[in-house]
Amino acid sequence: MKKGKQTATNTVSPPKILAVVNGKGGVGKTTTAINLAAILAENHDVLLVDSDPQGSATWWVERSEEGMAFDLSTESNPAMLSNLHQTENYHLIVVDTPPALRSEALKAVINLADYLVLPTPPAPMDLTALIETVRTAVRPLKVAHRVLLTKVDSRSLKETLEAQNTLLELGIPACNAFVRNYKAHERSVLEGVAITDWKGKNSREAQSDYRRVAEELLRELG
Repeated sequence: MKKGKQTATNTVSPPKILAVVNGKGGVGKTTTAINLAAILAENHDVLLVDSDPQGSATWWVERSEEGMAFDLSTESNPAMLSNLHQTENYHLIVVDTPPALRSEALKAVINLADYLVLPTPPAPMDLTALIETVRTAVRPLKVAHRVLLTKVDSRSLKETLEAQNTLLELGIPACNAFVRNYKAHERSVLEGVAITDWKGKNSREAQSDYRRVAEELLRELG
């Protein structure tokens, strides 16, 4: 694996693996992976693994002038990804996965993940694709998971509530927290920083959304 900076902290137990998954692109998957990794790295040793051949997470991190709070590894080889639990010196590993349900890399990550976060906008077409991902790639493996609603229009939460109700009716767990659609997320990418380090309009609101998500996930991970 191709890694960034190294930490000196040793961990006794294997790292918890949190994979960010969706079979559809453009849903906020990489944004979620980067920002969760940055927030979790404030109190934990975190490795972000970019297993998406498109390399969006790697491109984002490499734009950073001061570096990120977490380490970076680029790896899309299924055999190598299957050994993630053997990675030392980290408490948590966040994996940005490829948006392709038939990807062997995605299958390898889901097979060993301790928890899956499935980001999706609440729009019906996006939600339908997400539900298909859960049915075909997640439920058969019985991996703990939650859907995270992203790109939420804060001016109209009706669609978001309807999406949450739909997931509830289907027995698909969803995060109580959701991520609102702010330009701050796009600007942070262009500047090569996580939302925690971006300064500008709505930066606090955008950051607080992901902090609530991180807190919720940490409770789930134990």
